[in-house]
Amino acid sequence: MKKKILVADDEPDVLFMTAFSLRTVGGFEVIEARNGLEAVERAKETQPDVIVLDIKMPRMNGYEACAKLKQDPALQDVPVIFLSAKGQRQEIQQGMDLGAAAYILKPFAPEVLISKVRELL
Repeated sequence: MKKKILVADDEPDVLFMTAFSLRTVGGFEVIEARNGLEAVERAKETQPDVIVLDIKMPRMNGYEACAKLKQDPALQDVPVIFLSAKGQRQEIQQGMDLGAAAYILKPFAPEVLISKVRELL
């Protein structure tokens, strides 16, 4: 059975390329979300194995989505990877303090993300 990866990003091109890489190169099943609120809802519906979140998204940002996910007993142990252009030390630290397992800066090489997902599975 393929491992499920939930990817949330409000930029259509980034969402497409991230999902495409995880599907074709990584061989994962990918669930897509276009904002933080949708990410939380989709996570509850699909119970993914890993969650990849952008930070700057409408309706609920990635930090808020991560905090919500970590409060849910059914999802609190699912590894979260932040995938963001926000690379200041305090922004990275904030993500890690919320319980993220990893923080990858955009632009990123698909192999880096796939390698990190595999490491966390």
